[in-house]
Amino acid sequence: MTEKSCNDPEVREYASPPCFAHELSSEYGGQSEPGDSWSGILRWRKAERQRLIQERLAIDADERNAKSGRIASRLDIAVGKLSGRTVSGYWPFRGEPDLRNWAIKVIESGGRIALPVVIRKGWPLEFRVWRPGDPLERGVWNILVPSRGPSVLPDVVIAPVVGFDGANYLGYGGGLFDRTLAAMHRRPLVIGVGYAGSRLRTIRPQPHDIAMDVIVTDD
Repeated sequence: MTEKSCNDPEVREYASPPCFAHELSSEYGGQSEPGDSWSGILRWRKAERQRLIQERLAIDADERNAKSGRIASRLDIAVGKLSGRTVSGYWPFRGEPDLRNWAIKVIESGGRIALPVVIRKGWPLEFRVWRPGDPLERGVWNILVPSRGPSVLPDVVIAPVVGFDGANYLGYGGGLFDRTLAAMHRRPLVIGVGYAGSRLRTIRPQPHDIAMDVIVTDD
């Protein structure tokens, strides 16, 4: 996953604390092949991230809501039992699927919702429990995060993707998500959510990249 500096203004614009970076073969309309060098792959992923986010932002608001609803309905199947489980969600940003209503359903079904928080550059993410009405504050990259609340280890992590490939590989700015999973003593069920049009041939996974367990889309 992308080891891009979190101080880069390109990174600060993106959605949840784990912002996403991907790449695309020229066969799929993206940039030319980056070669085998890591610097070339980084440049390729950055260009594809920008392209895919612009495509996402161009989706009509009503269509985006409909896509979010379809994703939410399929999450029920992917996640399964909700009661007694802690699910890490995210606060939607820049055209990401809005699953906040689904998060409320998790709580109504006896589960808990947590939101990821960046504590410090280079550190794993922290997951804090959140309920509607709990205070939020602007965290790193100006993303809303719980201002307080216990830190928990989620049973399920829902991560919004910019792009994904057939092997369920994703890329995250700063390597935050890889670092977080690597630090967990118990791996949660990790589900990427995104729009079907964001599927790529490959992101050219590197040794530090960690694949998701499943990808849920609107298609």
